[in-house]
Amino acid sequence: MSLRPGFPNGGRARVEKEYGVPQNRSVSSPPPRGAGAPLPGGRIPRARGVRPSSPPGVNRPGRLLAVAAAAVVFIVTGFGWHSVDTLISGIERIGNLGLGGGHDGAVDILMVGIDSRTDAHGNPLSDQERAMLHAGDEVGTNTDTIVLVRVPNDGRSATAISIPRDSYVDIPGIGKGKINSAYGATKENARQKLADQGLSDAQIEEKSTQAGRQALIKSVANLTGITVDHYAEVGLLGFVLLTDAVGGVDVCLNNAVDEPLSGADFPAGEQRLGGAQALSFVRQRHDLPRGDLDRIVRQQVFMASLVGKALNARILANPGKLRELSDAVGRTIVLDEDWDVVAFMHQLQDLSGGRVNFETIPVQDLNGTTADGESVVKVDPKSVKSYVAAAVGGKVDDRGGDEAVAPSAVTADIYNAGSTGGLAGQVAQALQGKGFHTGTVGNWPGSPVRSSRVLAAATSDAKAKAVAEALGGLTVITDPAVPEGAVRVVLADDYSGPGSASGSLFDLSGTSPASGSATPVPPAPPIDAGQNGPKCVN
Repeated sequence: MSLRPGFPNGGRARVEKEYGVPQNRSVSSPPPRGAGAPLPGGRIPRARGVRPSSPPGVNRPGRLLAVAAAAVVFIVTGFGWHSVDTLISGIERIGNLGLGGGHDGAVDILMVGIDSRTDAHGNPLSDQERAMLHAGDEVGTNTDTIVLVRVPNDGRSATAISIPRDSYVDIPGIGKGKINSAYGATKENARQKLADQGLSDAQIEEKSTQAGRQALIKSVANLTGITVDHYAEVGLLGFVLLTDAVGGVDVCLNNAVDEPLSGADFPAGEQRLGGAQALSFVRQRHDLPRGDLDRIVRQQVFMASLVGKALNARILANPGKLRELSDAVGRTIVLDEDWDVVAFMHQLQDLSGGRVNFETIPVQDLNGTTADGESVVKVDPKSVKSYVAAAVGGKVDDRGGDEAVAPSAVTADIYNAGSTGGLAGQVAQALQGKGFHTGTVGNWPGSPVRSSRVLAAATSDAKAKAVAEALGGLTVITDPAVPEGAVRVVLADDYSGPGSASGSLFDLSGTSPASGSATPVPPAPPIDAGQNGPKCVN
């Protein structure tokens, strides 16, 4: 077992302080190396070369999960129509959050993971459950997982955009702060004011929690430029229960890990993790090359694997599994009261795993500090808004006043004129993930080109401009050979947009660097919920 230099016992003395875990964990010790179960068919986890890890970019301990988006996918896609009433009847519903009003051709859902020692109904977790979660008695309301999900009204795709928990943003009524503190800090301020008014404890809890949720929703909307239509919240327990309910989730690690603060102790290669093991997998941020950003990648690949399993497996034909899932959802998920889940299910009936894509906002500096010396992730709101607009599709050109074009109304032919094999197919998949349709996909039959471009009958063609924007701002060029209304994408060796190995809009290695980034981030290929097998990550 590797020990962390500079800490007593190699770091184990910090476990109780940071995670509330007694050093003698007799109730629920981390699984031993290799405890991740072998995959079906007797496949042995693939060993990989161990690369040295650098210090994490963000110093606060990781505490939570990334199952909020996947949990709602269970609700809206996994359950048969006959099971909906039973499922949603036990879910906690909340109101007065200031949601909706965007009218942008899509449903935008804010999914948050709460570091809470209670269930969705406010009931304390049992001692056994807290031990299973490696959770102490500390009560917290930090939103350590924040994911904004865009689903176009045609329901044929979904894009989930992660926001690093330490992103330094403007918080309404608070000022500058980490976005994961918007909920908790606002709630605490409201609690103190409400207590002075002589309200009951129950009233104080309800109203202060509502204020915290409203502040988080506004903070995310101000940062991304996206109006939030619906809200979903899940606690620590939900991660474990939902993972166990589907029989575990497959993951793959580039290197073996042994990190006691999170309990992550796994071999390299593919393996299947149960709920408690999976919680350690997505909580680890220490001893990873890029700290919290690598943790976000783990969250994204885990969600992709979990969503893919929910969409493709026939686990719901088993009444026992159905009850287990219903119990998990009822105990751990909170939804806004105006969300018509049944109608949303109909909207998503054509959704497939390959069209559920995961992205991360760009950052300026992974190792930023405030004037007070606090470690933060610095982001540029303008860059974030531009990134999100391109990632989710929608308005073609804000400067030109063009009307919005629905991606579902656009079909584009994709041609590879470069030297990278398979690029056209990868870009086609990326466009499909944004809701566009694709026609011909293959090699470019024309003369060689040096720069990537979108060809159309006119440079003002709204459909061509929508595709160009979705692919990172390609130039639209008039080509008389292209029929009116048709769109052709020609990819050269300079292409670096979605679907490329260095695609900034699909850089799901953890983040995409904003313009002038102080901390360059290595690129990675896209992550979606329809790929064959889990993607190997740090």
